[in-house]
Amino acid sequence: MKAIIIKKSGGPEVLQIKKVAQPVSGKDELLVQVKAAGINRADILQRRGKYPVPPGSSDILGLEISGIVLEKGQECRRWKIGQKIFGLQGGGGYAEYACIHQDMAMPIPDHLSFEEAAAVPEAFLTAYQSIVWLGRLNQNETILIHAGASGVGTAAIQLAREIGADVMVTAGSDKKINYCTQLGANLAINYKSSNFDEQVLKETAGNGVDLILDFVGKSYWNQNMTVLAPDGRMVILATVGGSLISNFDLRLFMRKRLTLSGSTLRNRDLSYKIRLTREFAEFALPRFSGNKLVAVVDKVFPWEKVSEAHCYMEENRNIGKIVLAVS
Repeated sequence: MKAIIIKKSGGPEVLQIKKVAQPVSGKDELLVQVKAAGINRADILQRRGKYPVPPGSSDILGLEISGIVLEKGQECRRWKIGQKIFGLQGGGGYAEYACIHQDMAMPIPDHLSFEEAAAVPEAFLTAYQSIVWLGRLNQNETILIHAGASGVGTAAIQLAREIGADVMVTAGSDKKINYCTQLGANLAINYKSSNFDEQVLKETAGNGVDLILDFVGKSYWNQNMTVLAPDGRMVILATVGGSLISNFDLRLFMRKRLTLSGSTLRNRDLSYKIRLTREFAEFALPRFSGNKLVAVVDKVFPWEKVSEAHCYMEENRNIGKIVLAVS
């Protein structure tokens, strides 16, 4: 089969389409003809040599796929040959064929295209894990989502809205701000032209927010601490603004009774990801079918232009997801 491989660690130019061995499905796996694959920041880091592949995962890039079931392992009972599915993997999505555990696969809602379906798993499962499992967001609480126009950000806005929370976001352009508002954000702040902490405190009458979903880290740390309400929670998913915090007084954590969580999803064990997938599917698939949730696809690239697609992501030009159409 053909797959996109990394010649050596480096920039987007190291990505090439080459012939490799086709994967063989295990007894509890599906062999899928891949129609589309989502692009994620983890792919960028792996391409640069900064994200080791978890044990047992394919070293081919690609954490989320959509496609058609071609073969089933002997213990697979839930799926039919020819069925359209999508789901999260540990790797292997940038290829003509890929294997996925039967319990990680989800049926594609009728009105979603393959490209839209491929935009869902990583972004929405990460957002669901962060908001529901780690952040314990409740109805009528307030959440602040940084990078609101990213793939995870656009998913988080929608999930928080469906839970019944008040949603605030930061993003880096007026175009992104407007889109976040259309998705359901009650307050959208352009961090390049405004201090988000001042606006959040003004909007909440000085009370702050119950939950922060953060991808920035160091450069937002002090402002995040300022806007967290008593008993507030913060979930950190990335540290694009730095990871080393200095001169921080832990007594603030004690005084406000704060909770800090950090998480990644790719290196979680399979049983955890299966439980997450099942719970998410029960919550979200009916909402996708009813158009209460939407897959936000910024741009679809043919997989021959994967280098261009990676450049597009690294330039932070996207609102929502970037997807490869596999042919």
